[in-house]
Amino acid sequence: MSSHTKHTAAVIGSGPNGLAAAIEMAAAGIQVTVYEQNSTVGGACRSAELVRPGFINDVGAAVHPLALMSPFFRNLPLDQYGLIWLIPEIAVAHPFDDGTAVALYRSVADTSATLDSEDSKPYIRLMSSLVEDGQDLIDDVLNLPHVKIHRPQKMIDFGTKAVRSVRGLAESWFQGDRAKGFIAGLGVHAVMDLNSAGSMAPGLVLAIAAHIAGWPLPQGGAQKIPDSLSEYLYKLGGRIITNRHITSLEEIQPYDLLLMDLTPGQIIRIAGKHIPDSYMKTLTGYRYGPGIFKIDWILNEAIPWTASECRRSSTVHIGGSLEEIAFTEHEVKQGIIPERPFVFLVQPSIIDPTRASQGGHLAWAYCHVPNGSTINMTEKIEDQIERFAPGFREIITARNTMSPEDIEKDNPNCVGGDITAGRQSLRRLLFPELSCKTPLENVFLCSAVTSPGPGVHGMCGIRAARTAMRRF
Repeated sequence: MSSHTKHTAAVIGSGPNGLAAAIEMAAAGIQVTVYEQNSTVGGACRSAELVRPGFINDVGAAVHPLALMSPFFRNLPLDQYGLIWLIPEIAVAHPFDDGTAVALYRSVADTSATLDSEDSKPYIRLMSSLVEDGQDLIDDVLNLPHVKIHRPQKMIDFGTKAVRSVRGLAESWFQGDRAKGFIAGLGVHAVMDLNSAGSMAPGLVLAIAAHIAGWPLPQGGAQKIPDSLSEYLYKLGGRIITNRHITSLEEIQPYDLLLMDLTPGQIIRIAGKHIPDSYMKTLTGYRYGPGIFKIDWILNEAIPWTASECRRSSTVHIGGSLEEIAFTEHEVKQGIIPERPFVFLVQPSIIDPTRASQGGHLAWAYCHVPNGSTINMTEKIEDQIERFAPGFREIITARNTMSPEDIEKDNPNCVGGDITAGRQSLRRLLFPELSCKTPLENVFLCSAVTSPGPGVHGMCGIRAARTAMRRF
C-alpha cells in the first residue's frame, strides 16, 4: 500500500465477522465504514430488554465457547473497552431422568468422574490428547483449509475422530447411556443428522474449548461484544453508520473494497444485477438448515433442577438419551415437528446478577424446528424443562417468544430461522460452497457462509479482510 494513498473500504453488516473484517482493515491503515441496518451493532450477537425493563436478554447467541480461543479475539485489548468475560464452574450440564447429570468441567478428569465408571477412562483417552496443546489445534481448525498446520499429528488425531458421526463415536467409545447422551448433546451443535459423517466435529471443538478456556459469557449480555469491538474500531479511525439499510450497491459511495457480512439472499438483493449467471446459480441454490424457536423468560427464582450440576452451569442440554436426541433431530431434518425437542437452555443470571437488576432470574432457550416453521413450541419446550426441573412453570413471571419468522425479521441473515447460515454437512465443513471471493471486482463475503463457519470467533471476517487486502 502506498504511503501517499488512503485506501477505503465498506462493510455491510456489523455482526462479529463484519466488525472483525473492519478492524483488520482499519489496523492496516484503510479508512473503513461499516453500515448496519439496525439501531445497534451486533447482528445476531445483541442484547435487549425483550421481556421486561431491567432484565437484559440476549437476542441471539448467549454463550460463546470459541471467543476466548479465537486468534482474533485473543489479540485484542477488549477488556479496555468494557468487555468482561465470566466463566461458569461448569460449561454445560446434561440431565437424565434418574435425577443425575453429566457435567463438562474445565478438568477432563472431573468431567469423566460424572460419567458411569466404565466410561470414565474412555473419556479421558478421547479428550486428553486433544486438549494437550489444544489451543494450537483450535487455531488450526479455525484457519482450515488454507494455512500451514502447526501440529499435523494432532490434526490427524482430531480428524479421525471428527469425521465420525455423533452416533458412531458415542457407541464405539462408550458403554453407558449417560456418556452417549452427553456426547449426543454436544453433537447437536453441529445441526446435522447425528448419523451423518462429520457431525461429531463441532461437538469435539466445543468440548476442547470447554476444557481449555470454559464457555464464557460477557458480563452484561452479548451486546458487550460488538460494543467493545466498535469502540476499538473507532480508536483505529473506523466509523459505523447505524439505521442504514443498504438495498443496492449504488446506495453507498465507491470504495476500494466492499465486504458483506451477509447470506446469499441479501447478497442477491443488494448486488443482483451485477452478479454473473454462474455465481447467481450458486447463490440461488444455496440451502438453509433448520430454524429455531426461541423463548426468553423472567423467573422469580433460579430454575429448580433436580440435578445439582444443572444449578451450577450456565448452559443445560435438555434431551436425555442418545436415542431420543438422535430421533428428535432426525425428525427436524425430515420437516417434522418434534414432540420432545432437544432444548438448548442458558441461565446467565446465575453467574451474572447484573442481567436482572430488579432481582429474580432470567433464562433463554431454543429448539430446532423445520426451516420457516410456524408452530408455537412454547408448551413442548417448557414440558422438556419441567421433565428435569419440576415446578419450572410455577416460577415463570413473564416470557417472550421468537418464531423462525421473528428470528429472520430481526436478522435477515437467519433465513427461515436458520442461525447457522446454511445447511451443515461434512462437505461444507471441508469445502464450503462459498468462499470470501466473489466474481465482482473488489467485493468479498465475510459472513458465516464462508470458512470456518458459524460461531462468535470473527475468523470469517479476518480471512475475508486479509484476502481483500491482497488486492493492494
